[in-house]
Amino acid sequence: MAGGPSTVALAAAVGAAGGLGFLAAGYRTPEAVRAEIAELRGVSRGPFGLNVFSPSRGEVSVAVLAGYASVIAGDADRFGVEVGVPRYDDDHYREKVELAIRERVPVVSFTFGCPEPETVERLHRAGSAVWVTVTDPAEAVIAERAGADALVAQGTEAGGHRGYFEDSGPRQELGLLALLRLIRSRSGVAVIAAGGIMDGPGIAAVLCAGASAAQLGTALMLTSEAGTFAAHRVRLASADPTSLTRAFSGRTARGIVNQFMTEHDAHAPRGYPQVHHMTAPIRAAARRAGDPERVNLWAGQAHELAVSAPAEDLVRELWRQATESLERTSQSWSRPGR
Repeated sequence: MAGGPSTVALAAAVGAAGGLGFLAAGYRTPEAVRAEIAELRGVSRGPFGLNVFSPSRGEVSVAVLAGYASVIAGDADRFGVEVGVPRYDDDHYREKVELAIRERVPVVSFTFGCPEPETVERLHRAGSAVWVTVTDPAEAVIAERAGADALVAQGTEAGGHRGYFEDSGPRQELGLLALLRLIRSRSGVAVIAAGGIMDGPGIAAVLCAGASAAQLGTALMLTSEAGTFAAHRVRLASADPTSLTRAFSGRTARGIVNQFMTEHDAHAPRGYPQVHHMTAPIRAAARRAGDPERVNLWAGQAHELAVSAPAEDLVRELWRQATESLERTSQSWSRPGR
């Protein structure tokens, strides 16, 4: 949950409840990530994870970017800011990998691509488990061959950016249960289920479908520890629909439908992170103004099930619900005559 919702307090609270809290390295400097790791270790003794963005190809023409800049210029004018300068960067990928190795982070997960086998081996030597986000069986094969310890199967229900290795064109979008079963039919590596899981029965469902664990994002965005801004919290609690879009970042992501998405999705080029940098000033100004219509409202499809509560209490309650669901299912199928 890079970009705001992920906080040290949230990771610590999830860990205190027996879960595995994650820090988001995305969009942060290596120095900021290092400080958050130190802060988390100062308040929690449990294991934790760090999510790193793999570099994207980022190929897009100057003319295409200039065209999109003219399309969104009115939104920038509304807030008295300029459209951001499009530029390519790799989000300090190498520096963050080296940081994870030096800090011996217990779990390092990657999204937007798979690390090289040599990188996986170096992390293993540092004592880190390596997880890779995958969105289809072909990506799962690549990650398994690279030495990944677990595959984070991200169904299309998931909020935020799709974890595609290549966001280069139309593709089949797989729901989480279908993706889980396809991966489990071909791989013996542990699978972590992600996408639209909001409550205990949802956790129980993916465990029954072959997942080793469930990964939650949107479900935690209304917790008191999350850094979700106020207008986003209001929309998360609504029944508003979500959709996939490239309008905010140039990379496909799922968010709650708003005016910016509706007006600009058809014009948005594939160009990450260039488009991300172009819209950044608009999004920042919209947050300051409390305007939910011109900022990315990342959310999974079942976001209206999110609960406002302390994260530690919520995680404990979700696991209680999941255990109850599993026990009820087991009892119903063990009755005579079944």
